[in-house]
Amino acid sequence: MSDTRFSPPVTTPRSPEEETGGPAQTGARWPLPEEAFWSEEADPHWMAPGELTEPQPAIKDDEPPAKAPAKALTKSPAKNPAKGPKAPAKGPAKAPAAADEPSAQERRQRPEATADDPAQPQPEPKQEAQPARRKRDPYLDNVKFVLIALVVVGHSLVPTLSADSSRALYIFIYTFHMPLFVLISGYLSRNFWNSNAKTNKLVDTFLVPYVIVEVGYALLRVSVGQKWSLTIIDPAWLNWYLLALLFWRLSTPVWKRMKYPVPVAIVVYLLSGFSQIEGDFSMDRFFGLMPFFVIGLVMQPEHFEMLNRRWIKILGVLTILGAAGVAIFVAPQAKLSPFYFKASFQDLHLSWYMGLGLRAGLLVCALAMCFAVLALVPRGETWFSDLGTRTLYCYLLHGIPVLVAKEMGWLEFPWLFGPLGVLAIASSAFALAIILCLPETRTVFKWVLEPRLTWLYRRPSRS
Repeated sequence: MSDTRFSPPVTTPRSPEEETGGPAQTGARWPLPEEAFWSEEADPHWMAPGELTEPQPAIKDDEPPAKAPAKALTKSPAKNPAKGPKAPAKGPAKAPAAADEPSAQERRQRPEATADDPAQPQPEPKQEAQPARRKRDPYLDNVKFVLIALVVVGHSLVPTLSADSSRALYIFIYTFHMPLFVLISGYLSRNFWNSNAKTNKLVDTFLVPYVIVEVGYALLRVSVGQKWSLTIIDPAWLNWYLLALLFWRLSTPVWKRMKYPVPVAIVVYLLSGFSQIEGDFSMDRFFGLMPFFVIGLVMQPEHFEMLNRRWIKILGVLTILGAAGVAIFVAPQAKLSPFYFKASFQDLHLSWYMGLGLRAGLLVCALAMCFAVLALVPRGETWFSDLGTRTLYCYLLHGIPVLVAKEMGWLEFPWLFGPLGVLAIASSAFALAIILCLPETRTVFKWVLEPRLTWLYRRPSRS
């Protein structure tokens, strides 16, 4: 706050890590949440109001006493000579009048000499600058929980995809839920390389959990009667995202140096359809979802704020309803491969121009639905905001109950192949997502999925 009686606080520019606020606010910069997956000091020059007074002008020896600023601070026992009888212009009578007035040196020293004078206002006690506590913005946490719940629902619907109702919901979800996850990941990667702790997480939160989860799911498949299969370079099922995100973040400095990163990423995305890229190291998904990561990388908080307008929210509702209608219409005859954003034109049995048109159309539809969801998700604190801070655990662990349910036939009861069955599966999957995002789940599995490998890294130099 500012006061007209005092000089404005002197501040220095802050780094992006010291700014507060978030996408739901209008700050120019915003610190990235310390989310492991998709996942301050006050300014040292800051001065509290009242600490400084207005600067006093210098007093010249030849300046008339009436113009001296000392009157504003102290009361002089001498009367103002302007109100007394005028002294003669010349003669020795001028000396007594001059003797009543303090000299220039006394006027300079008077504020200190009369510090105990009750008429002089005392400066307020200096206030200690309290460290500005960074508050996590709940908006992106809300978005992440909604998306991770849709991930669980989508994987749970697979056994019932022969039903049109289940297939329509599956197409609707897969059109945007992973593209939006990648977009949010790109946004959270903007300053990734500016922090040693976040750079260390490339190993802590990607490579180590990747190996552990690969081995764990291989053992799980054997336990339910499947053959042993373990290929570290070819991620199984949901583990592809860890490797793809690792390579996206490694490529971040390249994208940030480009003048036009988004057009370049879109061209690479379109041209990658000409090649049959294998799934080793998730390269097929790396190129297939690249534009969404780069778009998130160049987005700023004000772009999220633009989505908070009423007319955009109305347009978002219409977009979601229209997409749901299209999904219901195309579900009986649509192929599912294009919605995974990895198949080549040859795999889809399309000509080059049809393949380019399909990829371009999917990109436009996915972006439209992504921005519609971002506009409609609540921006304030909700009951699921805290759950959105632990999406890593839900993503990596939900495959265990879903795989067991598939192998045991629990998702293949006849009554599940219809609208009522879709509702039952979606509700159960949503409840599972809540359980896996609870703090108790993190307490149990943190040592596996978020290991603290501080002993592995060198301490940064203090120079």
